[in-house]
Amino acid sequence: MSHEPAPSPSPFPSPSRTLRVCALYPDLLSIYADRGNLLVLERRCAWRGIGFQLRACGLGEPLSAGHDLLYLGGGQDRDQRLCAEDLVRGKRGALHVAAARGAVVLGICGGYQLLGHSYELAPGERLPGVGLLDLTTVRADGPRLIGNVTVAVSLGGGPERVLAGFENHGGRTHLAAGQAPLGRVLRGHGNDGRSGFEGARTGTVIGTYLHGPLLPKNAWFADWLIATALGIDPGELAPLDDALEDAAHRLAQAKAGGAPRDEPAGARRGGPAGGPGRRQATAKRA
Repeated sequence: MSHEPAPSPSPFPSPSRTLRVCALYPDLLSIYADRGNLLVLERRCAWRGIGFQLRACGLGEPLSAGHDLLYLGGGQDRDQRLCAEDLVRGKRGALHVAAARGAVVLGICGGYQLLGHSYELAPGERLPGVGLLDLTTVRADGPRLIGNVTVAVSLGGGPERVLAGFENHGGRTHLAAGQAPLGRVLRGHGNDGRSGFEGARTGTVIGTYLHGPLLPKNAWFADWLIATALGIDPGELAPLDDALEDAAHRLAQAKAGGAPRDEPAGARRGGPAGGPGRRQATAKRA
């Protein structure tokens, strides 16, 4: 007769579905706390009983199919050169196939630049991009665009929401005439310091200069990414008690120099406040 103790119950529900994430070049494109973005996705899935699989794909490695969300962070110029060459040579086709079937592709800062057509580092030196977004980036002679930033965005036809983050980039990104921005700048510089636009979006492909990292300050956006990658409406996600996340979001807005904007009614993460998912929130704080 076995006397081994029974395994302790997991603090998280058993997964009913799984979010499959691929981090591209996490050893090279991760200088702006990008791991924090991935951790937020993992935790918010776990608190809801959603499985989470994370795979890294580096230089010289083929990009396999089947990922729900693909992530590109920011890096130094030297590392960005290496990744640009590898992306175009070995992963461009797979990225276009993934985007065409509805996978989320998220590029932050340097990763955002590589989702466009090209990034001109200096006269005569142009890094190729994968062309998922219709834009180009040019290194400017002027000062770097640095500071806290807030952006008004509207995703999926829903009410306008605010993204808050931090920007630090020397490149100026120019959107083609038909390319939609991610949002409009409320405070800060945005793509080029002049257009009033920040980031870019085509379907489920999104690029932005906001980091710091982005998702801990914008839990609602993390939930939108999770739901979109899983092919469900964000309202189907169980709501969580986001008191700490909301406080971080308000603080990030205040640091950008503007009064925090109220969220629209009914815009709580995953559904109306006080719903059945509040029980998961209690467990997550333990």
